[in-house]
Amino acid sequence: MKSTAILALRIATATALLSTGVASAEDAELQEVKATMRAMQQTIESLQKKVEQLEREKAESGPADSSMSGRLAQPAIDTTTPADTGIRGPSSDKQLPPVSLSSPALDPKFKGFVPVPNTPVIFKINAKPRVDVTVDNQNSGDDDRFVTARIPVKGSPEYGGGMRSNINSKGSQLSLDARAPTVDGSPRFYFQNDFFGSGSNEYNFRVRQLYVQYYNFTLGHTYSVFEDSDAWPDTVDYEGPNAVIFARRPVVQYKWELNPELNITFGVEQPGSEVDTSIDNDASSVNHLPDGGLKVRWERENVGHIHLAGVARSIGVKGPIIGNQDTFGWGVNLSSVWNVFGRDSIQTQLTYGEGIFRYINDDFTNNDAAFDENRDLKALPVFAAVAGYTHSWSDAWRSTLSYGFVNIENEASQGPDAYHRTHYASANVVWKFSDRLSIGLEGLYGEREVQSGDSGDVFRFQLGFVYSIFD
Repeated sequence: MKSTAILALRIATATALLSTGVASAEDAELQEVKATMRAMQQTIESLQKKVEQLEREKAESGPADSSMSGRLAQPAIDTTTPADTGIRGPSSDKQLPPVSLSSPALDPKFKGFVPVPNTPVIFKINAKPRVDVTVDNQNSGDDDRFVTARIPVKGSPEYGGGMRSNINSKGSQLSLDARAPTVDGSPRFYFQNDFFGSGSNEYNFRVRQLYVQYYNFTLGHTYSVFEDSDAWPDTVDYEGPNAVIFARRPVVQYKWELNPELNITFGVEQPGSEVDTSIDNDASSVNHLPDGGLKVRWERENVGHIHLAGVARSIGVKGPIIGNQDTFGWGVNLSSVWNVFGRDSIQTQLTYGEGIFRYINDDFTNNDAAFDENRDLKALPVFAAVAGYTHSWSDAWRSTLSYGFVNIENEASQGPDAYHRTHYASANVVWKFSDRLSIGLEGLYGEREVQSGDSGDVFRFQLGFVYSIFD
């Protein structure tokens, strides 16, 4: 009996010890599983934060610009900016500033860039073929672009002629963007061309931009410091409004960043005295000094920007009748873009000065200066205004209304046919058919008046297609 009790006690003790060991093993395994789950949860949370950060950066950079016009930079057909995909130039020409990053491949700003092996250089190429179909109610003076300065006036041999139509692809572009964002100074080289150059061929090569950026310096062929390429209204028309400031030429510029929202840019650029020499056909322009200017720009994310620029010029001429003369030219340009009502935006520009017609988009005749009744060289006063409104109907559809006005105070020596005043108006609807293809339909009206008071006007309907191959 005693031995039986002892045996039972031993069995009970062994069972208890076994149960305790099993419980301890199960508890250790449970703790290990919980630790693994906590580690997995931390990893998931970290990945979620990265996804949210990328989504915020994508939202901040905005949708790809869908502008169609040939000049900039910010939108009618979409296959460019702020990621170069549109028909419009100001927006489509707008380039991202150089930035320094430890890992450029991970930055959304450098999407599409390809690294050069064994170097710090990354590069991106793009080709943007486009086709424009136009129908005019009569001779517009230019079948490829809508140029109000070339509209024939009543009484001239070119006026009228009945309906005209045309198809061209001269606005097609090629571009190369090479950068080294991890190198001190973030050096960058940019090249872009289209086929609106001078010459007798159907396609004449034209350099739109060719420049280098290093630290805050810009050197090469690009936008004047007087221009605000972001303020161009979104047009299907490649030429853009008559009154916008448009000047691409050899420049040396320095940008001084006061704070993240405010900066000042100083610059000197290639001069070009454009003098009406009607009273002395043997006279020629003389450039004594480079043009110089500065601009102040304030910009706030999701609000808009305001741009105030000034330019000073020396305009010279030499001829057997008028002798050797020069005069002072100056101008002020105030422009802005404001975000309103969701994704809608307003673009405005006011420009006034003397001897600055060379900076205005309608510059197809010599109107910087002319001679008064005493044969003294005078800088011609000019006023230009532009306004545009862009409405986003949906992610795929948008429309823009725009208007431009230019007025020059002429001198009598310029003659009755001298450029005096022009009006430009456009209304469009653009369909972003896909991420790379945009199609725009636009109606345009232009009027030109000369010094004698004679005028002419024209209506145009335009259908534009732009495809961005690599962007």
